[in-house]
Amino acid sequence: MPLNGNSLIPSAIVKYLDRYIVGQDRAKRAVAVALRNRMRRRLLEPELAREISPKNILMVGPTGVGKTEIARRLAELVNAPFVKVEATKFTEVGYVGRDVESMIRDLVEMSIQMVRKKMLEDVQEPAMEKARERVIDFLVPSRKPQGGGIPTFMSVMKGLSGDQQDAEPETPEEDRMRESTRSKLMDLLAQGKLDDREVEIEVQESHQLGIPMMGGMGMDEMGMNIGEMLGGLMPKKKKRRTMKVKDALRVLQGEEAEKLIDGEAATRLGLEKAQEEGIVFIDEIDKIVSKGSSGGHDVSRDGVQRDLLPVVEGCTVQTKHGQVSTDHILFIAAGAFHQTKPSDLVPELQGRFPIRVELEPLDKGQLSRILTEPHHSLLQQYEALLGTEKVKLVFTDDGVDEIASLAERMNAEMENIGARRLHTMIEQLLEEISFSAPERQGETLTLDRSMVQDKLGPLVKDSDVRRYLL
Repeated sequence: MPLNGNSLIPSAIVKYLDRYIVGQDRAKRAVAVALRNRMRRRLLEPELAREISPKNILMVGPTGVGKTEIARRLAELVNAPFVKVEATKFTEVGYVGRDVESMIRDLVEMSIQMVRKKMLEDVQEPAMEKARERVIDFLVPSRKPQGGGIPTFMSVMKGLSGDQQDAEPETPEEDRMRESTRSKLMDLLAQGKLDDREVEIEVQESHQLGIPMMGGMGMDEMGMNIGEMLGGLMPKKKKRRTMKVKDALRVLQGEEAEKLIDGEAATRLGLEKAQEEGIVFIDEIDKIVSKGSSGGHDVSRDGVQRDLLPVVEGCTVQTKHGQVSTDHILFIAAGAFHQTKPSDLVPELQGRFPIRVELEPLDKGQLSRILTEPHHSLLQQYEALLGTEKVKLVFTDDGVDEIASLAERMNAEMENIGARRLHTMIEQLLEEISFSAPERQGETLTLDRSMVQDKLGPLVKDSDVRRYLL
């Protein structure tokens, strides 16, 4: 549930993150302060506010400890445009692949969609009224025209056939009866008594012909669309479909809502929202750090870092919706840095991430809390899934402790994948139960320490098997 500006204080942000992420207090405090500083900047004079740049954050820690989840929940909290990108997906300009500016274009698209969604939500009621009127029009069509006139140029441009140009006017009595019928049907429609009746309606075709533009500086994502170029010059194609009234209302409501919103305003507000509130999470940034060699992939890795510099520092990126400034976009980078160190990043890029937070590996106590404490925790999810089969799962405290203990042991003896190890172990523990659940409806199954040891103990002890299963 997004908070408003007055309640967006650091302690409230940390409390919200505690509902979903166990531990990592330093990282939570860092992102909370960074978010609050954005609110403070908006209260300053415009001239001073332009000079204050966001304090980008570098999170260092092993996989599965909550780096991505912190950033994702933060964006949900403030209802901000958020994109997560993998640093390894980018290549230096001149190499085949995506350039780093594509992350900003993705952010802009996300921001505009958020604004459009909010606008559409605000016009649902008037859109539904118009949709009901259109359904009644299809249920009670007007008098059919006489004759077969020859279509004129203007009628074709308006989407009309020759038969629709001249219709014989209705008599007053026919008009009165028609309005009476429409009124009665409108009442039935509002009461939902016509929902299952079938009706033939006209809907706009969504197919559009695009011309992709290939090559250079992100033009691969800036295709030119014939529908956008010609605008309203050509009539939109329509097709007739037969469906139930309740489905027709939903389709027509969507069409009418699109007509009621201002597309240009949505684009303008989306660009502003991306520039002022956007959050970009760059994962696996340690994978673009060179390891001291002077050739091969390291050349491209250093090139990606150099390309990131102007985007993170603040530059203008060209998108198909217009220019976007990255001066006040918050960047959060994360990496495990197992084989490299943050100091191995090019010095200029290090300076662009002034806040550096180290996330700690998860111990047995934290793994146990992850299973039970977070909102919609892992065990609650499995209990709900099997509950649909009328099978009740009961995890005892000693059973949860044993799962956490085995997960900690596996992380210590093999690759440390953090909380993700719990997913693997729970799947192995519940494999037989999940398979036979449809035949065990009404049963209550208790998972205690002995059952966990029976199911997972042999797998943990067998060094060869656990490489593939755990």
